[in-house]
Amino acid sequence: MADRMNISSGTKWESMAGYSRAVRVGNVVHVAGTTATDENGDVVGKDTYEQSIYVFQKIERALKEAGAILSDVVRTRIYVTDITMWEGAARAHGEVFGSIRPVNTLIGGLQLVGPDYLVEIEAEAIIGVPR
Repeated sequence: MADRMNISSGTKWESMAGYSRAVRVGNVVHVAGTTATDENGDVVGKDTYEQSIYVFQKIERALKEAGAILSDVVRTRIYVTDITMWEGAARAHGEVFGSIRPVNTLIGGLQLVGPDYLVEIEAEAIIGVPR
């Protein structure tokens, strides 16, 4: 049986809601839905592009702590509050994953946990699979 590693970013929400930023089981890493929230609880970025870039940086830190890298990512899911703002999130995804090309789902028209959040992103990685 594979060991489980829970990765925390230390936010108050993780303990309150009972979740981890990421979980690694064997060579698979699942990264929770991630918003553009900094260590002080403030939203970073004024549009979907800026928020997405910040989110991808947070996801990369969680992957690194789990022993993975961005090129290990095989699936992403992007949720935007307004589907007309999809392009900024997609452009950020293309900049980060253009040569990696994980499968991706982009869904719009959702309400996130606060009015300033425009995008939330999940990722899944498989460590050590040759490209």
